[in-house]
Amino acid sequence: MDSLGLFILLILVFFHWTAASSPEEITWSYTGLIGQSEWSEHFPDCGGPSQSPVDVITTQTKYDPSLIPVTPLGYSQHGNMPFTLHNNGHTVLIELPEWMGVEGLPWLFTATQLHLHWGNGGPGYGGSEHTINGLSADAELHVVHYNSELYANMSAAMTQRYGLAVLGILIVVGEETNPAFNHILNYLSRIRHSDQKVFIPAFDVQALLPKDLGRYYRYNGSLTTPPCYQSVIWTVFHERVQISKAQLLKLETILYSSKAEEPDRMLLQDNYRVTQRLNHRIVFCSFTAEAGKELTSGEVTAIVIGVMCGCVGLAVIVRFIVKTIRSTSSWDVLHNNRPAPMPRTKEPEKEKEKKQTMALKATSDLERKDEPSLSCKTEP
Repeated sequence: MDSLGLFILLILVFFHWTAASSPEEITWSYTGLIGQSEWSEHFPDCGGPSQSPVDVITTQTKYDPSLIPVTPLGYSQHGNMPFTLHNNGHTVLIELPEWMGVEGLPWLFTATQLHLHWGNGGPGYGGSEHTINGLSADAELHVVHYNSELYANMSAAMTQRYGLAVLGILIVVGEETNPAFNHILNYLSRIRHSDQKVFIPAFDVQALLPKDLGRYYRYNGSLTTPPCYQSVIWTVFHERVQISKAQLLKLETILYSSKAEEPDRMLLQDNYRVTQRLNHRIVFCSFTAEAGKELTSGEVTAIVIGVMCGCVGLAVIVRFIVKTIRSTSSWDVLHNNRPAPMPRTKEPEKEKEKKQTMALKATSDLERKDEPSLSCKTEP
């Protein structure tokens, strides 16, 4: 009887260990016993060939003219129903209503949730999951959708090829506060611990996205957290969204990955996965390199100065040309106002001979007048 009881006890322990070891029950983290380097041991897909995130090398992307701008559907029509804000111990997420979706992909996709990834505020550290040419942003927003044309719900779609579509928005620190993100950040203090939820007023989700939804990178990848299903069509926007330094600090320092009842509090930081190998995958882009090039502030200043110098130089040249034209015109006017010389007419030969004859005659008469008289005077 004791042997039978021991055998039953061992069976129960075995089943309990097996249940605890199922993917749904494994407690993973970004560091620690089941950190990123151990994910593939417990979640086989995490070691697959099409994992996310990736480093987008812009010189190795391929332009695809068939990629049209992404069109959010219902993002601004939030209605009167509140959103649910949730700290799940890995990130902060908002459950989205089913009327929200996205067009511009091969199928219609319905929104399910959005969440964020960030760093710890330390110098030289990132926070985004995707990187561009090896450079990370300060944080990253993901809006998750499932293929509602082919599958009934998120659970059915997430394990299937092309089952999910995620929009990736890179976030960087700027000088101004981004009001749209305050709809999330202002309520983080109410869900500081893992598993806490709170209702928040609904807001315009599209305000979280960049303005330019036509320039992006597209590739096939996976979920960036376990179970890492390789079912995601990724769209990473080229334009970055800005938030203030104070907003980023709030995101990095308020939340805990530990539960409220746990004695040791652990800040929820560095919740981003390192970039994965492309493994011969192609990253497509919806824009050409020239169209997507962003100018630095120095380049913009140089261009402005160059344009100003060019304008000044052009003005000097035009002034010189106008002055030259005016000077030439004045000389022509003065030259044209001088009286023209009278034409010399040729004297007729007969008149000339007549004048010469008259001149000779006059000279002869004058000579006679001056000669002494030759006649003698007879005396009486």
